[in-house]
Amino acid sequence: MSNHVYQSPISPGRSWYEDSCGSRPAYPGLGGDVDCDVVVVGGGFCGLSAALHLAEAGTKVVLIDAHRFGDGASGRNGGQMGSGQRAGPLELEEELGFERSKALWDMAEDAKTSLHNIADRYGFDFEYQHGQLTPMHKQRYETEARHEVEALTTRYGYGKIEYLDKETMSAALGSEHYFGGTRDTGTGHIHPMKYIIGLAAAAAKAGVELYENTAAVSIKRGRRISIQTKTGTISADRCLLALNGYHNDLRPELASRVLPIQSFIGATIPLPDNTPILPNGEAVDDSRFVVRYFRKSKDNRLLFGGREAYGKSTPGDIERTIRKQIAEIYPHLADVEMTHAWGGNVAITMPRMPYIRELEPGLWTAGGFSGHGVMMSNHTGRLIAEQFLGKTDHIKHLQDLNIPEFPGGTLFRNPLKLLALTWYAMLDRI
Repeated sequence: MSNHVYQSPISPGRSWYEDSCGSRPAYPGLGGDVDCDVVVVGGGFCGLSAALHLAEAGTKVVLIDAHRFGDGASGRNGGQMGSGQRAGPLELEEELGFERSKALWDMAEDAKTSLHNIADRYGFDFEYQHGQLTPMHKQRYETEARHEVEALTTRYGYGKIEYLDKETMSAALGSEHYFGGTRDTGTGHIHPMKYIIGLAAAAAKAGVELYENTAAVSIKRGRRISIQTKTGTISADRCLLALNGYHNDLRPELASRVLPIQSFIGATIPLPDNTPILPNGEAVDDSRFVVRYFRKSKDNRLLFGGREAYGKSTPGDIERTIRKQIAEIYPHLADVEMTHAWGGNVAITMPRMPYIRELEPGLWTAGGFSGHGVMMSNHTGRLIAEQFLGKTDHIKHLQDLNIPEFPGGTLFRNPLKLLALTWYAMLDRI
């Protein structure tokens, strides 16, 4: 047996998830031409979920990924589920009206149930832990947080969220760095790599043909859809591009509307059992635009994410910046030993809502989950499968969202993205 430690070729650093997930099965590469009903390109949460639900209904599905399942964001993210959509309910209500905003909220609630149902059905553990805290890093944001709690409780029928004042929030965090905020007991956080492993195994058991290290080189449309790879062609009646932050400009629509940014996470050594940090085990996402998100693992490590990079290059010292951000919130951890530091692409859109479209007859795409993909990308895969099967058209709630192009076209999008996101990061500090 080789002692070589696998390193994702598309994501910097080896993650703690890779070293704590147990056995990570490998799947073969495509070795010739194949014919199927549906081809799925992308083996993250969305693609695997779509493939699983299609196969359970008797559809012949082939799924390919350019690398290994979990090498992208689905296996390396912060693990937080959250509630609702990435854009808040009051923000969506202002733009879309109450009825559509409520439908999107209810969809996200269904997504929570769906996430658990798959794991229960196929019997795999993904280290689910309850609770989420959203503290405000500026006092003036507290009023908005109170309004959201009131709206969710009285008009959205969600009774699992409460407002915490500064003193109560400080006790819940084990830090006085923030002001008040919200506690959500109706959601939680997971071990994403364990979920990917379980989801892939479930898809294989349901009959999906799974191929790793098989990149889509091009898409051709004739009587049927053809996906060209270096080792074979896949012919199908329908196709789902579930590529999110790793779409590699495969289609111009994705290049103009779905942009990757890099996000980074660090893991500390296990903290003492009596640590005052997050005594109730909740996950945390704060109110910054460049959000800081952190939680404790089952073995009491602090998993902390916050740094982002907007250019194409990966910063050389991920750990140093993550450690600095940890120390701002937990000064006594300024010199804590860190065992892992890693990163990967998150796909964003202009309105921070996913880009779901039928690009041409039978060719669908789903991406741009904007850091809110743990449950919503899984559920989106299911909803697209149901659309293919003629069961429901609930995906239209996402499909009908207005997702404009980023300004600047393909030539200027990255410089403009850098300028805009740097501006928002500066606003977080003032």
